[in-house]
Amino acid sequence: MKIALVQVASPDNESRGERLERVEALLRTIKGAELIVLPELWSAGYFHFDQYQDLAETVAGPTVSMCSRVAKDLGVHLHIGSIVEAGEDGELSNTSILLGPDGSVVHTYRKIHVFGYKSKEAALLTAGTSLPVAELPFGTTAGITCYDLRFPGLWMELSNRGAEIVIVPAAWPAARREHWRLLTSARAVEHQIFVIACNATGTQEGVGLGGHSRVVDPSGNVLAEANEDESVVLVDIDPAQVSAVRQEFPVINDRLAAYDSLTV
Repeated sequence: MKIALVQVASPDNESRGERLERVEALLRTIKGAELIVLPELWSAGYFHFDQYQDLAETVAGPTVSMCSRVAKDLGVHLHIGSIVEAGEDGELSNTSILLGPDGSVVHTYRKIHVFGYKSKEAALLTAGTSLPVAELPFGTTAGITCYDLRFPGLWMELSNRGAEIVIVPAAWPAARREHWRLLTSARAVEHQIFVIACNATGTQEGVGLGGHSRVVDPSGNVLAEANEDESVVLVDIDPAQVSAVRQEFPVINDRLAAYDSLTV
């Protein structure tokens, strides 16, 4: 199975319309991939907090519509990264969406851990309350977003729900790049899963994004890693490796169902 990580920037002086056109053209150059992944909030720009209200959209909005056309035309699964989603109740959320080869939505996740440290996300967006997994042709797949990497309990639950592949769109700053590299590797090893992590790059509102999008296999091997530039990284994975690794080294079978039951 071939995966394409599309590491893009969201410059302050580029409109969403211009960015959608540029990224669509880039997506259409990708050949042979079965899954394409984009970063977190790339169409709006994660750090463009003052524009969230104006750039909020629904699943029928411009970002998902463009990605749906591309997914259908190329016949691929396409993870759009995430959008600032406008809910019917007026609340906004950081919503990631995976599209199938026919352009339809096959998985939706609203970011549970909205970020507050030097960020307005927690003040502007409503946290999600569900943690879905999807049975897809290449394995049981889930998605989380950026800051969610830091919460092992969330990953434990994904593992318990059968996740074999976890897609992680992000807008992770360069200042904490080594945390990004450490956590993506650790989560793959802990849960013997594929971590497919696509980060933003460039600068937004004076914040440098870290790039280094990467794919880590169930044994912790980094199969591919981008640098800091805008780029498309192609990598082959074998989804069957998850079951093989789990059978050979059955750490998941040795976990307790719950650790809060242990005595002090």
